[in-house]
Amino acid sequence: MASPDDEATGSSRSSIDPPSTDEVFAALRTVIDPELHVDIVSLGMVPDVSIDGGTVTVSVKLTIGGCPLRAEIKKEIESRVGVHPGVDVVRIDWGEMTPEERSEVMGRARRRAQEQAPETAVPARCRVIAVASGKGGVGKSSITVNLAAGLAERGSTVGVLDADIWGFSVPRLLGMSERMEAAEVDGRPRIIPNRREIGSGVLEVVSTGFLVEESTALMWRGLMLTKAVEQFLNDVDWGDLDYLLIDMPPGTGDVQMGLARMLPRTEILVVTTPARAAQKVAQRAADMARRSFLPVIGVVENMSAFICEHGDSYELFGSGGGAELASDIGVPLLASIPLEPALSSGGDNGDPVVLRSEGSAASALRDLVSQIVEQVAPPRDSDVDMSGCSARLLEAVAAALDES
Repeated sequence: MASPDDEATGSSRSSIDPPSTDEVFAALRTVIDPELHVDIVSLGMVPDVSIDGGTVTVSVKLTIGGCPLRAEIKKEIESRVGVHPGVDVVRIDWGEMTPEERSEVMGRARRRAQEQAPETAVPARCRVIAVASGKGGVGKSSITVNLAAGLAERGSTVGVLDADIWGFSVPRLLGMSERMEAAEVDGRPRIIPNRREIGSGVLEVVSTGFLVEESTALMWRGLMLTKAVEQFLNDVDWGDLDYLLIDMPPGTGDVQMGLARMLPRTEILVVTTPARAAQKVAQRAADMARRSFLPVIGVVENMSAFICEHGDSYELFGSGGGAELASDIGVPLLASIPLEPALSSGGDNGDPVVLRSEGSAASALRDLVSQIVEQVAPPRDSDVDMSGCSARLLEAVAAALDES
């Protein structure tokens, strides 16, 4: 039963035929959820519509019962449906989605965002993995460059985007200092990434660290940060990438929201340390990813223990934080990376430890690379555009026409 504030009354128009159910649903398709930016019918938020003379009752299921956007949705429904000349009253019966229904709505919103995403210079077949954390100092950039180097060593072409605009560290961690250049590509100016060959693969690296001195403080506000990332996605000649790894800034701010809008196919890898405080903060990064409809593919626990030169292990930052975080957000713990002096010296010297054959940290990082390639986010076939059913059907039709 709707409450009085759930009704919109108009002048009596009983002499005019009421709308059909199809007409009401057509009107409701113009009501856009303010948060998800998709119409409420496509999202499955309208399970039923009933019409009794000039009274139209719309059943609406919100993601949460106390949704702060309820009043705005109510106003839109009343105005869109009530404009029909055969409608006297619009009633709304509010309901709340089950966890399963909420999950389905998020999936629909994610698919719609992917369909309507703006074009970028990142190739469609490229796997995009953003390495994120809730706070700084957990070794997120170190994980990014070691994962990128390990993927390249296995023969992949890997883009590395240093989206930590203020706190860029990727150039030093990879031992690269050349300034980025621009050149005309296909009739338009493009930024050319700095390149480093590793094994049979290659890294294509973009960072603000290639534009300013390492000691220069970039005092940019949120809009400028988002625009910088947008330019790195649109105006860089990335070429044909297998992977794009994005070293995210810590936290849940403008860059994260901009990335979700520009590259909604991004997958999130969350980095934490064993400390409970870091684990709780990292949970916020996972929560923001899911609110932005970006899938979280796993957790990496960095600095899991200190291993001295004699092989003894010391849990300097506690234990279990990574496993607890992975359990809380329902994703696998992909790796626990021990703390070794080689990790620090490799970063200072631009020599990613994953490329070495010895050491527990190198071994754990190589295992992480293997899981990414073989299970979590395997590279897509370069002929991916012809792998779909529609493409195969067109091939079959063309072949049949040739035979005839």
